[in-house]
Amino acid sequence: MTARPASAATRARRRPAGTPARSGVHVSEQEPTDLTGFIAGLPKAELHVHHVGSASPRIVAELAARHPDSPVPKDPEALAEFFTFRDFAHFIEIYVSVVDLIRDPEDIRLLTFEVAHEMARQNIRYAELTVTPYGFTKRGIPDQGVMEAIEDARRAAERELGLVLRWCFDIPGELGIPSAEETARMACELRPEGLVSFGLGGPETGVPRPQFKPYFDRAIAEGLHSVPHAGETTGPETIWDALRELRAERIGHGTSATRDPRLLEHLAEHRIPLEVCPTSNVATRAVTVLAEHPVREMVAAGVPVTINSDDPPMFGTDLNTEYAVAAKLLGLDETGLAELAGNAVKAAFLDTPAKSRLLAEIDSYLASWLQRRSQNGPAGSRPEGNGPIR
Repeated sequence: MTARPASAATRARRRPAGTPARSGVHVSEQEPTDLTGFIAGLPKAELHVHHVGSASPRIVAELAARHPDSPVPKDPEALAEFFTFRDFAHFIEIYVSVVDLIRDPEDIRLLTFEVAHEMARQNIRYAELTVTPYGFTKRGIPDQGVMEAIEDARRAAERELGLVLRWCFDIPGELGIPSAEETARMACELRPEGLVSFGLGGPETGVPRPQFKPYFDRAIAEGLHSVPHAGETTGPETIWDALRELRAERIGHGTSATRDPRLLEHLAEHRIPLEVCPTSNVATRAVTVLAEHPVREMVAAGVPVTINSDDPPMFGTDLNTEYAVAAKLLGLDETGLAELAGNAVKAAFLDTPAKSRLLAEIDSYLASWLQRRSQNGPAGSRPEGNGPIR
């Protein structure tokens, strides 16, 4: 194999110990130790994770058993093979088949609370869950029933699990303008209490971002934040379109941003975060292999980076696993991981007092962990969780 020049991230790891990268993420001089225990207890926020795509194998199998006409396997073990994707188009095909399992408000409520339970298990304290309501209403579920189901689950998650959930309603781009019109209508006219943002998902190839401008303009006028997917399976120009036409405040994925130095500079200068999902990008073939993921170059350029799981059970991952992946790719220690968790909190659409409380919780956890480690060696237990961060 031909030797390659040291990457920007490799050069960053050669900084004097304790010197932060321009992105604000501390880079360790040492090889990372086993960080599994630390990550498990680290209070976290997740900003790019899909509602149906977060259904666990158990709940997918349960829904499939309830709806036997579906091609989705009924056996949880068979789901692993079912969730092996040839490419992004195949991923969308499989994703839609799972969406088809959600056929009434009770299915939606069950799914939503189950997803929240899995998040709480990972000590995720706050999450912005991407919901595609058009996927439900076009199958005949009443729009008001959709809103009531997710809101009931949201309130139960906060009350019973200490997890604060918020919603991003996204347009399934492959379904075109009718889906955009309906999604914007539900977001602006029904407006559930937990809704904070408006997005655009689905395949990017053949789905230009500018056509959705009127619907983003409407959502933004109603006080919602703009968070479209862009640059995952297409080039940097898709990201530029999301910024210029859709007024994106964060970019979903943004994998191709590193191909355009001017774009990286713009993202860094204007502090526009990228919602990075490493394992997802490999599973959908947006990135060839994990070792070549461009997150290193993003961080080295000073772009705010958050780490997310996207559709975790479908990709055989979860947010804790993605933090471990990020630690390996970026050479992070506990301090670096805590700062990465802080990036997500700072990029969240959460009020300032709640952000401050969650950031303080992260800082307190890190300090307690490092103190116990210095006194007793590596710590394996985590402090007791706190209540909701409201």
